[in-house]
Amino acid sequence: MPQKLIIIDGSSLVHRAFHALPMLRTAGGLYTNAVYGFTTMLVKLLTDYKPDLLAVAFDKGRVTFRTDTYQQYKAQRQATPCELSEQFPLIHELLGAFGIVTLEEQGFEADDILGTLAAKAVKQGCEVLIVTGDRDALQLIGPGTTVLLTRKGISEMAVMDAAALKEKYGLTPAQFIDMKGLMGDTSDNIPGVPGIGEKTAIKLLTQFGSMENVLANIEGVTGKKLQENLRQYAEQAVLSKRLATIVCDMPLEFVPANFTINPDRDAVKAVFAKFEFKNMLAKFDVLFAGTIHADAAELAAKTVELVAPVIVSSRSDIEALHLAARKQGNLCCYPLTAAHSPLAGLTGIALTCAGKTAYIPATAEGWSAVFDILADSSITLTAYDAKQLYNACRLRGTAINCLVSDLLIAAYLLDPTAASYPLATLAEKYLGQTIVLPGGDKYLTTKPEFAVWAGGIIEQLRAAFADSLVNAGLDKLFAQVEMPLVEALSAMEITGIKVDRDYLQEMAVSIAGKVEQLLGEIYQLAGEEFNVNSTKQLGIILYEKLKLPIIKKTKTGYSTDAEVLEKLAGEHPLIDKLLEYRQLTKLKSTYLDGLEILIEPATSRIHTTFNQTVTATGRLSSSEPNLQNIPIRTDIGRRIRELFIPGDGYQYIMAADYSQIELRVLAHMAGDASLLEAFRHNQDIHTRTAAEVFGIAMADVTAELRARAKAVNFGIVYGISDFGLARDIGVSRKEAGYYIESYFAKYQGVKRYIDEVVAGAHRDGYVTTLFGRRRQLPDINSSNFNQRSFAERTAMNTPIQGAAADIIKIAMNHVYQELKAAGLKSRLLLQVHDELVLEAAADELDQVAKLVKNAMEQAVELSVPLLAEVKTGRNWAEAK
Repeated sequence: MPQKLIIIDGSSLVHRAFHALPMLRTAGGLYTNAVYGFTTMLVKLLTDYKPDLLAVAFDKGRVTFRTDTYQQYKAQRQATPCELSEQFPLIHELLGAFGIVTLEEQGFEADDILGTLAAKAVKQGCEVLIVTGDRDALQLIGPGTTVLLTRKGISEMAVMDAAALKEKYGLTPAQFIDMKGLMGDTSDNIPGVPGIGEKTAIKLLTQFGSMENVLANIEGVTGKKLQENLRQYAEQAVLSKRLATIVCDMPLEFVPANFTINPDRDAVKAVFAKFEFKNMLAKFDVLFAGTIHADAAELAAKTVELVAPVIVSSRSDIEALHLAARKQGNLCCYPLTAAHSPLAGLTGIALTCAGKTAYIPATAEGWSAVFDILADSSITLTAYDAKQLYNACRLRGTAINCLVSDLLIAAYLLDPTAASYPLATLAEKYLGQTIVLPGGDKYLTTKPEFAVWAGGIIEQLRAAFADSLVNAGLDKLFAQVEMPLVEALSAMEITGIKVDRDYLQEMAVSIAGKVEQLLGEIYQLAGEEFNVNSTKQLGIILYEKLKLPIIKKTKTGYSTDAEVLEKLAGEHPLIDKLLEYRQLTKLKSTYLDGLEILIEPATSRIHTTFNQTVTATGRLSSSEPNLQNIPIRTDIGRRIRELFIPGDGYQYIMAADYSQIELRVLAHMAGDASLLEAFRHNQDIHTRTAAEVFGIAMADVTAELRARAKAVNFGIVYGISDFGLARDIGVSRKEAGYYIESYFAKYQGVKRYIDEVVAGAHRDGYVTTLFGRRRQLPDINSSNFNQRSFAERTAMNTPIQGAAADIIKIAMNHVYQELKAAGLKSRLLLQVHDELVLEAAADELDQVAKLVKNAMEQAVELSVPLLAEVKTGRNWAEAK
């Protein structure tokens, strides 16, 4: 049997993984989405194809013999995002642990290494598989060489041999290079012959056999314009073919023994731990079973299998459990739900006391006795995802009086940048336990045996988490802010907010009619009908037919994204119609159609889910639907907000919004004299900043200057650069730099504070908010400039954003508790960034407005006043 060699185009697969997966980061802030995607593909290749030999090729710099030949080669490509570039060293580290050879060569590209290795390996009798996302490698297909071409995301690959290539393109591998010579390649900036695309190139090669024969027989080519282009650009075609041809004779030695796979399990384990790839080591052990040393005793000791639960169903047994918990004084629980939704209810619950766990299904005879336990204030309860418990109790009209700790929230506070906090991960991280999960992750949310395991794990984790919170200085934030908030958020989720369904449907019909009208106008302006939503067809209309200036090109052709269209506004009436068309279709699909399917039929209310453990800064988010991304200052946003109205028995929507809370926090933390004076005298801070920066009286500040000063004020908080500010306000980079320098000259306290925060982050490796919320910054001392700069910007803005998030949470707790204590009917509905939204009864309006304003303004004591503006209306838009 010939040895099987897999050669991976590392540069191609890493880029594909980066763009296919969402941005993943470790708890320490290390980007890992490209590493994770690449590792997944690597493990799949090893599993499916079981190679004897393996190598991964990478590009080494942008300067190659091709750029020496043609300076414009790949010249249009944008710089690699720092979030991706920082992952290449991590992938090399991973491959080193796997014992896989990596190759890169100055002056050549990864493609050339693929071609050279494949040619030499085939000569030595190897069977070669080339893995890439780049079609250029199809020219390497031949006897003994097959190309695996990535197709969709990171999971699907097309097996391309000579027959498959012929079937798809009608070409041989050699003709594939000729096709590139004729048509060029926009992604690599290879010019080709103008007017020749893929179809024309294939047609010419089918007729004449090769590019050289095409150029030698131009008279036989159909079409005068095509003939003219071939004559005029013949040399360019020859150059293009040379650029597209992969080198197969690099001075690269191929010794099969050097390309064997020699994994080091300890190194792999360390790398997976560093990248927080929780479930990857088990796959690695299965993959290399029998070929590497694994400490079986160690693995067995830490591996837990799920067991059938002890099911308790009778009321007497549940009451006995209640008595045991009361005697013990504490209880741990894990709730099971059918779906992660406020109205889903419980399907069962696991209760753990003194090391013993019982599972009680919702169908149990004594199910109602469970809620007696939850209402018992003599028991301290530790749970995981306690909001589900609160929601279940509210649906039954009961309450929880014994909850003191939610491990999901504790895990979030201890590690706020993690992607999620599944209990299996927490068990592995804090207890060293690995759980066998048959059926995958989705299995976890529905099975009683997992709930029983989870109840026991919660009991084991309880003390460890309590100690960790104290050691990190997070215990007060946990107990006084985050835990009380669970009850308030549950109340808001179960209450929901009413939507005017009739108005929504009326708006949808009206917008659908307007969209149809706009389409007709667009077709008329274009002179033909086409698919407006097709980037390719729209690009042809805009740039080839209407001859509008080309702003940007992508790998697949002309760009027609929002940024490009905004720049083209005013160039042609079609652009304005197109922008309006996109705005209205987005409004209808994202908001109107999206909201309608989420309305609860019986109440006409929407029940969003508030996420307390998602953002690294401490802000809340919402989902199903996301009510925090409705545009604030656009017509779309205003129209959407009109849909939200008071429910039955209520007459008003009330919105209470903090005024410039982040800048007030900055003034307090920086102690800057100018900022303090401005806020203490209730001056407009943006007008004051404009006067300071531009050296004029406040009375002389124009709307434009105020807008620029506003961008500077908020930009400073986020560590904005002169480049970023210039882009945001439409001035030169030099002018933007002058604004920033002038700002710091006038607000020296802010400059001093920022410098101190960054210096502290370099020293400690983390930053904290006023209330102790902590964010680790592992890249703060990185030798990589991009990584270090990002960490420094994060250090600047996290204390400000985090403190603002804490303040609005404290205010929410106060408003919720005071409304309840006063016995008022009015209630909290939503929290959107720095805004609280309530449903108010007419006879309580003045009392509630005063209560909310006071609770928000007195939430914390800063060295400048907190100001909150309270407005009311018949819908949310009127209250803004």
